[in-house]
Amino acid sequence: MKLTVWTYEGPPHVGAMRVATGMRGLHYVLHAPQGDTYADLLFTMIERRNHRPPVTYTTFQARDLGADTAHLFKDACRDAYDRFQPEAIIVGASCTAELIQDDPGGLAETMGLDIPVIPLELPSYQRKENFGADETFFQIVRHLAKPCEKTPRITCNLLGPTALGFRHRDDIEELTGLLSDMGVDVNVVAPMTASPSEIARLGAAHFNVMMYPETCEAACRWLKREFGQPYTTTVPIGVGATRDFITEVADLAGIEPKIDENRLRLPWYSASVDSTYLTGKRVFLFGDGTHVKAAARIARDEMGFEVVGLGCYNREFARDIRALAKEYGVEPLITDDYLEVEQTIEALQPEMILGTQMERHIGKRLGIPCAVISAPVHVQDFPARYSPQMGFEGANVIFDTWVHPLVMGLEEHLLHMFREDFEFHDEAGPSHHGGHTPEPLQPAADEEVSMADETAPPAPDNVIWLADAEKELKKIPFFVRGKARRNTETFALERGVQEISIDTLYEAKAHYAR
Repeated sequence: MKLTVWTYEGPPHVGAMRVATGMRGLHYVLHAPQGDTYADLLFTMIERRNHRPPVTYTTFQARDLGADTAHLFKDACRDAYDRFQPEAIIVGASCTAELIQDDPGGLAETMGLDIPVIPLELPSYQRKENFGADETFFQIVRHLAKPCEKTPRITCNLLGPTALGFRHRDDIEELTGLLSDMGVDVNVVAPMTASPSEIARLGAAHFNVMMYPETCEAACRWLKREFGQPYTTTVPIGVGATRDFITEVADLAGIEPKIDENRLRLPWYSASVDSTYLTGKRVFLFGDGTHVKAAARIARDEMGFEVVGLGCYNREFARDIRALAKEYGVEPLITDDYLEVEQTIEALQPEMILGTQMERHIGKRLGIPCAVISAPVHVQDFPARYSPQMGFEGANVIFDTWVHPLVMGLEEHLLHMFREDFEFHDEAGPSHHGGHTPEPLQPAADEEVSMADETAPPAPDNVIWLADAEKELKKIPFFVRGKARRNTETFALERGVQEISIDTLYEAKAHYAR
């Protein structure tokens, strides 16, 4: 544990809180000091939930540490049971409370409550938030899931979505529809939307869909071992991954794969848009392991980008990311230090960043476009609209999200064409911001020198571009401007013309048009 201004993951009890907040009929009693109640804001402010997380804090203070704090926990546990009447309770300690070693699990067992009480042992100083969510869900499943008869129809469980997850709400809806089209019903979605009584019915499904390995892989492994339920390993983010997922589900269900791509637009859009701003665009990827692996495949194989670097912050996926980096021929970055991520981005100088909320801030500082692909995210990435990441509609959303920060070819051409306009020159601020009056661009003292195109290669030593010709050249679309410049200079040299005027430019154009 270290002091930092910003962190990719909170302590493990925040992961447990994500699981509890996503569920119904479950309450979390957390042995924690008063300051640790900050986590409520993550759900009510960032995720825009309309109710508080189902968490009761003991909120002990400094003066309580000189006496027995165990009674504080017991009182909080009893009050939570009486007030909320949950189907089950999970109990644990925050990183601060762990130091006083009160053993919440043992204390809760002595209270004789008539509902399941599930103790959580989350090592706050060795592991982090995603581990906390994974371990909490595993313990809930281990304590509550019961062997039961399989459903008559082929069904599956959707496992892994939690509160505060990146587009988890919409991914559930997208996968439910996708599976329904294949003739597979959903038995239980967990932890999000599930109650303890529904957790008990997990064994009725024929197989499990592991939506997010970070938060449910331990539970999937346990269900396979105890109930004989296989689980999917393909995360359906992107076109190729969704097709692979459909094939995998069909194999597990013993049915023919059914793929309806009527709503899919990403392949045609990415093939038909202006290739000068997609093909070969150098991108850097960073986030949780699952989303980085999916984004790398989309970036290279479906969008035509060049992946110049990738990494993840959750060390549990370090081996997977290192193997992926080797496949892509880049250096892996496994770190939870955002300053190290920023240094790597500065060194690589990518044209686009695909990352978390932190990389969005880094991109703003460095002037590099960024699209968010992974938690942690801020309030703008919990949209009111339907916006999944998984399935074919998720692929469409990803295309729009990734293309949005980029400057399109036509837009870039127009910006170049009007770069000397009073509203669009480099020194003018955004024209849509109220109260901002763009200053007119003042011509340089030496007009002929200042008019040179900054990005243009130097002209041959014995050829000079006059100011009017340079200005006219800039009206030519940027993607053919270089060829027009070279042709004009060749035309002038062949004819012994040392100064290129507007007339020379158009004579060259007429010559090469024949």
